[in-house]
Amino acid sequence: MPSRFDLLPTPISGLVVIQRKALKDERGFFERFFCSEELRFAGLNRPIIQMNRSLTVKKGTVRGLHFQYPPFAETKIVSCLKGEIFDVAVDIRSGSPTFLRWHGEILSGENRKSLLIPEGFAHGFQTVNNESELLYLHTAAFAPDAEGGLNTKDPMLGIVWPLPISELADRDGSHPFLSRDFEGLKL
Repeated sequence: MPSRFDLLPTPISGLVVIQRKALKDERGFFERFFCSEELRFAGLNRPIIQMNRSLTVKKGTVRGLHFQYPPFAETKIVSCLKGEIFDVAVDIRSGSPTFLRWHGEILSGENRKSLLIPEGFAHGFQTVNNESELLYLHTAAFAPDAEGGLNTKDPMLGIVWPLPISELADRDGSHPFLSRDFEGLKL
């Protein structure tokens, strides 16, 4: 049986764009959204434990950059069901050749892309238009005491957001900038 996904590598090892393939006809479309068997080839080697949904109403809003410290580190699959976002993953794996590099990808309901973000990455996004709805699949349950974050405006990261930031939660904006001795996550 042919795959219902194209798995597209990014410049950062382990970070994969999942392109869903829709079967269309006069009634509409059908697409496989998730298949653990097919996605293990993309590096999904733990079961999905938790699913979350979010709605961000205002264009230009940034959420993130969030991660969980080991042993609660997680792999995420992020999809935009409605609207459009600029999704960003930052490699914070200690010793990684792409340490502190980031990759951004436009995700939307129309382009049918998801981003598979492995353990050891911080994640955030900016809404490109109003009323953007996301679905997240996680390999670990949220552990509030293990949550960490990076500042979205950190000059060491140099993330180029496509729009001026219109909204940012206080907790996201209050993360300190990284110091030169930040070693990342030891997984």
